[in-house]
Amino acid sequence: MKNLLMIPGPIEFNPEVLTEMGKQTLSHVSGEFIDIFAASLEMMKQVWQCPDGQAFIMAGSGTLAMDMAGANLVETNDGILVISTGYFGERYAELLARYGADCHIISARPGETVPAEIIEDELKKGKYKMLTFTHVDTSTAVRVDPEPLGQLGRKYGVLTVLDGVCSVAGEEIKQQEWGIDIVLTASQKAVGVPPGLALLVASQKAMDAFHKRKSPVMNYYADWTHWLPVMKAYEEHRPAYFGTPAVNLVSALNISLKQILSEGLEKRFIRHGLTASAIRSGLKTLGLKQIPSDNIAANTLSAPYYPEGVKAAEFIGEMKKAGVIVAGGLLPELRNKYFRIGHMGKITTEEAIAVIQALEAALDKLNYNFDKGSGVKVAKDVLESLS
Repeated sequence: MKNLLMIPGPIEFNPEVLTEMGKQTLSHVSGEFIDIFAASLEMMKQVWQCPDGQAFIMAGSGTLAMDMAGANLVETNDGILVISTGYFGERYAELLARYGADCHIISARPGETVPAEIIEDELKKGKYKMLTFTHVDTSTAVRVDPEPLGQLGRKYGVLTVLDGVCSVAGEEIKQQEWGIDIVLTASQKAVGVPPGLALLVASQKAMDAFHKRKSPVMNYYADWTHWLPVMKAYEEHRPAYFGTPAVNLVSALNISLKQILSEGLEKRFIRHGLTASAIRSGLKTLGLKQIPSDNIAANTLSAPYYPEGVKAAEFIGEMKKAGVIVAGGLLPELRNKYFRIGHMGKITTEEAIAVIQALEAALDKLNYNFDKGSGVKVAKDVLESLS
């Protein structure tokens, strides 16, 4: 029996996407592939809701997308304000420091966000070029509201970078309307394509900052000096080359973006919210507390604590035996105290219920005392009441 992959990326992928991955590889300079690449760039701007932005599709992971923003927009001694709501905020500060950035980190306590007024107080000091934040931190399932941070970026003239690795195509993002300068992600999460693509859309303000930089980009592969002409050429349906693109992955991306837009962004966001609500309700009914409170909990993953007396390795093993694969904790200080459930992309109502069923089966095996069937019932009730 195939296990249901419910980690926060890679996720379960649509069969049509996987079929496209398995097709004969096209020449990366063929007219057919150039048309696919051009269409994918255009659809990215629709999904990101940034019609005037510059899209980039690169062979690489979400870390490369983060690196692209840092390499191309940061110069030595630039002040960067990093808002951290988990592991990936701290990690981004480490990355940016490699390019000589003077990073100041404001870290939230686990399960919390940093209030906008505290961020504004720091921006008032006037020494910052960039403000970065993680929309959904994959380590904590905390969701940050991007809109007020975009407003702060415009008010204080700083570039805003949204790490959307675990949010793009699963959480609402209106990049252009909210004034977010960079929104980046990876293919293997809510975008719904196997791992291997770094995806980013930059505002015109971000591109202007890139063009005005005074020093060379200190990363050869990620340098937009090489890649911008390639993206422009593809947009105009012309061949171009700097490095070989991931042809089959781009073709799969083209299929997935079509599916996302066909579903409709608003419907897709509502569906992710409904699924998250059902899973959270099931967890709560079974007595499992979570790292974030409901009002700032992500719609793309959940981060519940293990019940008292339940050991991490035993629980994850029993979940797998019950047919569902979940992820362990990632935040260092809480690593063995919680686990993570990814619920993004193509996830169906039946799959959401299967997660709670497996959870109940695992807890029962580990002699955790609960009202059997209660989590499944509540999750089903939520899905029926809100659908």
